[in-house]
Amino acid sequence: MNPYKILVVDDSIFMRKMITDMISEDPQFQVIGTAKNGKEAVNQVKILKPDAITMDIEMPEMNGLDALKIIMDIQPTPVIMLSSLTQDGARETIVALERGAVDFVGKPSGSISLDLHRVKELLLEKLHIAVKTNVLKFRSNPMWTPPIPRPKAVPRIEELPKVNKERTAFESNSVKPVPAEPQTAHQQGSSQVQQIVAIGTSTGGPRALHQVVSHIPGHLPAPVVIVQHMPPNFTKSLAQRLNSVSELHVVEAEEGMILQNGHAYVAPGGFHMTVARNGPGVYKIHISKEEARGGHRPSVDILFESLLPLKELKRHIVLMTGMGADGAKGMLALKNAGAVTTIAESEETCIVYGMPRAAVELKCVMHVLAQQEIAPKLAQAVCK
Repeated sequence: MNPYKILVVDDSIFMRKMITDMISEDPQFQVIGTAKNGKEAVNQVKILKPDAITMDIEMPEMNGLDALKIIMDIQPTPVIMLSSLTQDGARETIVALERGAVDFVGKPSGSISLDLHRVKELLLEKLHIAVKTNVLKFRSNPMWTPPIPRPKAVPRIEELPKVNKERTAFESNSVKPVPAEPQTAHQQGSSQVQQIVAIGTSTGGPRALHQVVSHIPGHLPAPVVIVQHMPPNFTKSLAQRLNSVSELHVVEAEEGMILQNGHAYVAPGGFHMTVARNGPGVYKIHISKEEARGGHRPSVDILFESLLPLKELKRHIVLMTGMGADGAKGMLALKNAGAVTTIAESEETCIVYGMPRAAVELKCVMHVLAQQEIAPKLAQAVCK
């Protein structure tokens, strides 16, 4: 079998050489060209027709985000973004994943051999996924069109706070987001939680979450807890991005937060997230640095397992696109423990049909749904 053809795009000569050397260590890949900016990348894609691309974000003349959009329009090709591990880099990476990038890898620092070794492992692993991803299928499907950002539902007069602080828009570079503060049981008031939605996802998840969370109504009478496999910084940017397109109030979870209906909580990268009872109708988030499960922290299974003793809650469980099987055993246990709804994303809309497939094979899935069908089904199940 001929090796997969890879195009490397980066404005740094040093980085182009380093990434090319990393990729060339795998005999299944061949670097057939390089480009120093997005404009060159677009031209090279037309000529070379690579099987996959590694793309830097910050480049002169045309950046990686603009190049990605053009490439996905003219010749859809799997793209792995090379992202800086800063907050700005995280925000741009989330946008890239929404625009069609398959995944991302943090850029190597070049100063620590262990760091370089880990980056190489991740890059090769993600390239093996990317070259087998049919991005044309997703680009030609109208369900992938990002929804128009919707305003938050207007609260009733009695729910209005004394000080109405505007939420910071995701794209604003001039104003820093106001950090969410953990809520106490007293602050949570009389709005008791009787249902909960739990979502697990991995590769392809940011785009899937954008589609699903943006179509969940803000008056949902349940909190939504989310595990997306991602490193620190990126989950905060993901939560901010989801908050900007959803009627739900979406935050990165913090220790001690009290779950509230109409809110969504994204597990912070590098930490497990669990839910525990904190009184009648009151539930609290716990964050921990316990050992990774199956190589993942946060782990979907650990979140799902924390819901097992909460049998008084109506539990609605979702697994979407992702490599591996994280969450499948937890979903099975929850179904056996009386979960009201279990949903797996269908193969036709998954970037990687791994985690949902594992759940289907365990026969614990009540509904196998295309991505655009998940939010309506959740709203129907929770609001009935």
